[in-house]
Amino acid sequence: MTAVTAGQILLTYLEDRSSEVTNMFNRISATLSLFALLLVAQAATAAEAGIQITFSDREISVIRAYYSEQHVQPVAKAKGKGQKSLPPGIAKNLQRGKSLPPGIATQVLPTGLVDLLPPPPRGYERIEIAGKVLLVEIATQVIHDVLEELILG
Repeated sequence: MTAVTAGQILLTYLEDRSSEVTNMFNRISATLSLFALLLVAQAATAAEAGIQITFSDREISVIRAYYSEQHVQPVAKAKGKGQKSLPPGIAKNLQRGKSLPPGIATQVLPTGLVDLLPPPPRGYERIEIAGKVLLVEIATQVIHDVLEELILG
């Protein structure tokens, strides 16, 4: 085999591999684009889809009973030193349809309560802020439901 023939074989081999790599890259790129489109479509908020996500009656009963059994004084009746409250402007914005204020201190619900509740809907979390239990969409940080006057802040 001459050097020219070996070079031609190598060039043909590399051209074949190059088209295979290009085809593979195109397939991967198309798959990733489709996946991205699916994620964007799935990320549409519940409000855009016309679905209202709220605490169920069972969840409300379990949450209220838990805090009642823990002998925790409701926020609305708590007085005196040690009570932490939010500034009025921030407190006013903790309502359905509003986004959580950036940097606001949140707490996870107590483990004992979490164990009693069914899992939150996919893409949502339950958090506690200043005596309120909120159901929040994780991706958008939009509040979908609020239970007030439950616990000390």
